[in-house]
Amino acid sequence: MKAVAFPLLLVAVIASAMGAAWSRHESRKLFNTLQQLESERDAMNVEWGQLQLEQSTYTTHGKIEAAARERLGMRNPGTKQVMILEP
Repeated sequence: MKAVAFPLLLVAVIASAMGAAWSRHESRKLFNTLQQLESERDAMNVEWGQLQLEQSTYTTHGKIEAAARERLGMRNPGTKQVMILEP
């Protein structure tokens, strides 16, 4: 009985050790992937902030007025072209 139990126990111990090593390896791979994804997320957050800042500068009244004058040839109406309507 002792002769049969020892090889089975040895196989079980080796299988358990290999399982633990594999599990540790997978854990490290997943942690590295997580770190990379968090780094990408941080870079995207920085880019998002820059895009929001850029959008806010393009939507100021001065920029809109300058674009209307340059691209569309718009101008302020003269005093004779303005009509004031009273209720």
